Formats: sequence, C-alpha cells, structure tokens
Amino acid sequence: MITLDKLRTEMKSRLDIDKQLHQVDVHADTIDEALADAAVQLDSKMSNLQYEVLEKGSDGFLGIGKKPWKLKIYQDPSTVKKVQKLASEGLFTDDELDSSEQSVDRDGMFYVRRFGSDIMLKIVLPLGDGSPIQVRDVLDEVKREDTVDFDENAIKNYIKNGTDNDYQKVGDYRHVMGADVLIAVDISKDEMSGTLTVSPPAMSGQEASFDAIRKCCLQQGILADCILEDKIREFVDTPVYNTPFEICHAVLPQDGHDAYVSYNFETDPKKLKPKISEDSGNINFKQLNQIQNVIAGQPLATKVPAEKGKGGKTLLGRWLDAKDGKDIVVQLGANTEFDRDGITIKATIDGEVMLVNNKVTVEPVKYLDAVNIKTGDIKFVGTVIIKGDVEEGYRVEATNIEVNGIVEKSHLEATGNIVVSQGIFGKGEGYIKAGKSLWAKFINETTVEVEENVVVNENIMNSYVTAMKNIVVRGKKSQIVGGHLLATEEICAKKIGSSGGVETILEVGIDPRAKKRLEELQKMQSKNTTEYEKLDLDVQNLEQQKKLRKKLPQEKEDKLNEFKERISQIYQELEQINDEIAGIQAHLKELKAIGKVKVEDTCYAGVKIYIRDALDEVKMDCKKTTFFYDDASKLSKRGDYEPPAADIGMPDGYTAD
Repeated sequence: MITLDKLRTEMKSRLDIDKQLHQVDVHADTIDEALADAAVQLDSKMSNLQYEVLEKGSDGFLGIGKKPWKLKIYQDPSTVKKVQKLASEGLFTDDELDSSEQSVDRDGMFYVRRFGSDIMLKIVLPLGDGSPIQVRDVLDEVKREDTVDFDENAIKNYIKNGTDNDYQKVGDYRHVMGADVLIAVDISKDEMSGTLTVSPPAMSGQEASFDAIRKCCLQQGILADCILEDKIREFVDTPVYNTPFEICHAVLPQDGHDAYVSYNFETDPKKLKPKISEDSGNINFKQLNQIQNVIAGQPLATKVPAEKGKGGKTLLGRWLDAKDGKDIVVQLGANTEFDRDGITIKATIDGEVMLVNNKVTVEPVKYLDAVNIKTGDIKFVGTVIIKGDVEEGYRVEATNIEVNGIVEKSHLEATGNIVVSQGIFGKGEGYIKAGKSLWAKFINETTVEVEENVVVNENIMNSYVTAMKNIVVRGKKSQIVGGHLLATEEICAKKIGSSGGVETILEVGIDPRAKKRLEELQKMQSKNTTEYEKLDLDVQNLEQQKKLRKKLPQEKEDKLNEFKERISQIYQELEQINDEIAGIQAHLKELKAIGKVKVEDTCYAGVKIYIRDALDEVKMDCKKTTFFYDDASKLSKRGDYEPPAADIGMPDGYTAD
C-alpha cells in the first residue's frame, strides 16, 4: 500500500536526483542553435538529445516579425539509462557510448601522397563488415617510375594496424621541384572567408601537404583561429585541383541568449500522461498522473540568466560585435520563494505545482468535480475537496479529504481529517483511514480506522470501525446496527442494535490497535505451540529409535536434526511472541481511559458490550443507559444515561455539514 507518508519520503529521496537538470526550455533563432545551447546546459552531446517544439520560429520578412523557436529539449532516456548503467559498471564513458552507437559498416581506405622527397601513406581501417584494404592496391600506388625505394613490411603493418589518422613515411622518390603544386589562398573582400586553389603536380612533383597549406594561410595574415584544419585535411586526402576550396572562415559573433526560466515540471497540463503498465504496456486509466505533487523546499524552476554576446573576428582580425541577451524579471506565484542563489524557485508548502499567469504557483488545495474515470486515482500532498461522488473502485490519498457527495466502494486515506457530507456505501470492501478524525452522514458496510474520532449523523451499519478516541453517532435517527466497533474512550448513539437480532459488538476502554495486534499474536502463539508439540513428539520417537538401534538411517538422522533445528527456532519465536503479548496486556491494563457506552434511547437485546475485558451481553432491551467499568468489582455496570463527554465539532476550514 502506497501511503502519503511513503509518497513524501519517495519525493524527498528524489530531490537530489531532481537537482540534476535533465530537460530545459530553450529560445533560439534556429533548432540547431537551440540544441547546441541545450547540449552545454545538459552536459551532453547533441546526438543524445530529443526535443519537442513548444512554439515554431519564423524569420519574418526582411527581419520584421522575426520570432524565435521555443523548444523543450531533454536527454534521450535510453541513452541516459545506458550511460548510467555502463558508468556504474565502469565500462566506458558517454563519449565512447556515442561513438559506439554511431558506428556503421565502412570499407577500409588508403591515401598515398608525396611530400618533399618522401612517399607518405595514410590508412583508415575498415569498420564493422567493411572490406579490408588489399596490399597489392597500395603497392600499385607506391610503385611509380620515380620511386626510389619503399618498405613493404611497414606498408603491410600499417594496413593491419592503421596510421592513427596521420601520414607515415613508407619510401622515397626522385623529387623535381619544378613539378611541385602551386598553392594560392584568396581572401574575400569582406574578410569573412578564404579559399584555397591548387594546381596539380607534374610527375615527380610534390603534392600539397597540411603544413604547406597552413603556412600559406598564416603568411597571408589570416588568424590561426579562422583556419579550418579539418577542411585542409579533407583537401589533402581528396584534392580538387584548379577549383576554389574554402579552408578559412571568420569567427562569427554569437549573440547571447535572452534570460529564460527552466521549469522542473510540466507546464502544459494537456501533456501529463497516464501511467503505462511495465508488464503489459497498457495504459492504467486509474493512474492518470494529472497532479504534480511537490513538497516544501523542492526546487520548481530556475532562472537561466541572460548571456553576454561573444564577439567575432574576420580573417585578418577585424572585430565583429555581438548582442547581449535581454534580462527578464521573474515574478513568484503563491507559496513559492527564491532560494539563496536568487535564481532557483522553490516551494514553501506541500501541494500541487502549476503555472498560473506565467507564475510558478503551489496550490495546497485540489478541487475536483468527482473522482471517476476522468480523474483516475488521486494522490495529493494537500487537501482534496470533491464536489460530487467518489465512484466505486477508486483511491483518494491526501492530507485532508472533503467529499460533498457519496463515497462508494473505494479507498480513502488521509494523514489528517476526512469529511463525507452524504455518506459511505462500502459494500463490504470499502476502506477509510484517517490520521485524525472522520465525519460522515452514515457508514454502511465499510472498514474504518481513525486516530481520533468518528462522528456520524445518522447510522453505522454492518461496519468494522476503530477509533483511538470516540465514536459518536448523533442525530434524531442515529443508530448502530451490526458490525464491530472499538473505541478507547466512548461509543455514543441514540439506538444500538436492532429488534432483528443482527450481531452488534462494541468495545471500549481498550487500545484498538493493541487489541488487534494481541489477537494476531495469540493466533500465532497457538499455531506455533501446536507445531512445537508435534515436532517434540516426533523428536522423542526418533530419539527412542536411535537409543534402541544405536544408529539411525541417514535419512532419519537428517530428519531428526531438521526437527531439532525447527524446535529451536519455534522456541525463540514463542519467546518473542510471549514477551510482546505480555507488554500489550500490561499496556491495556494501564490505560487511563475506562471507557463508556452511552445509549440515549434503546439498546436492543443481543448487543455485546465489552468494557475493557468485562462483557455485558444485553439480554433484554434497555433504555437511556450508560455502560461503564466498575473498578471495585472488575465488572461492567449500568447506570443512567449521560450525554457524550466530548464536544466534537467540525474541523476548521471545512464546508460539509
């Protein structure tokens, strides 16, 4: 059974987990920019992110009416789980996971280039089921008219093991400088990009190397930050001659993003989804998860400050300005406050978190028209007020519960008070539990457990009711008919029992929970004692056989040892049970509350009344009677009717009658 206390404990245990940001709302001009921003905030790779479009962006017309994209970006749950599992096992990191997930089949590749007077080789090993590199194909590229010598063993080793994405020397050739490539780097007029143009080498000429191209860029005055080294490597591997190829680009300015609020809860109630069964995969329509519970002190949202813009530079170092992000003022809703850092919004009370007029708000009261298929089961860490009925088969768990209609065969559990204006039809399976008191019009075929008082306006029929203080049935037609009622102090009603002889049992002057536990222990005691006596007899028989034969068969010897071990275990269990029984009995004897049953009109024959352990079985109808315990005789006595000692009114803040 999941109680509100367990819910609170679970939520508190999750606070540490919730501190780690797993989703953010991002505003940006493009989806790619939003993903890049989220990747930094979530400390993850863009490939591991998923997103939902909250508002579509627009470029507008000539910049007029431009609208940013608004995205909810979160980590791919499957990736997060894999990373956590593998990290906990110490296998590999998120980077390694990312690369392994993106791996595909790829054929091996090789590049033979001539730099200076050296023959250079680069090997890219195959992936997956890709085809391997053939030695003869590489040798065909290396062997040329101008080749002086080469190391075939080194070539074979590189083909097998790779070259670490770099060029390695494998031979020499006759270099003719006049046949070398010609390298030219051109800078655009706006200094925003630079292109490389290379003429092809003639036989025995040197090809364009990475170092040569980079040196040419620096000689033109281009900043090192603007050189696209990956593009240079791409050209070296697969050169395109006599065609401009971009290898430099200005460092573009980055406008800072505006301040925004990152929410730790779902701000759109329409997106709250019902629970899905792990076994069947079906939706559980009783657990619709429409309430987002929070507890006092829980972080609800965080203001992400505006970001300063990062200026850029042209290829030749001219400064490019960037815009700073705009700040926003975050207004607090009811029952929230800023944490010490000034940017984290946290709850000041338990309740339901929601966005009201763009303000983070925590509501301590949940209003519902009814509890049925539309709402599913209700779990709330505040007060639930239900205008209509709680329909059959549903659960309501809250701090306080108020029902203005009828409670059908259902489960209500509150850590505080429960008020039911119309009444409770339990049909033999209904269950009500309150950490304080219960008020109801009537209770019919229901199990009720409360820590303080049960107050009923009409009748209690065929129900099992326990109260740690009083059970009071008041009103012109108030009556207790059938069932078993237990209270520590008083049970009061206009009529008790019926002329039809329905069994009605009342107990007062006892601790209901202690008495229930005592009954459980006594059953366990009887069961264990019976088993102990049977095993003891079996042991005596086997011991007698062993004494006569001097030795038992192995099977019986094992049985004897097994019986002795179980006897020892039962003996220890019985000692613990006896100690607990003695403690409960001492507690029941020391109770200060003597307990009384007060009947304003008629107590019918057949009613059984226990005052402490003293039974008074009513043989004939009696009127206006108080049943009480007499210390001198240790018996139950009867006296004139006394009004209820406790004046129990409605709790503050409730609207039910």
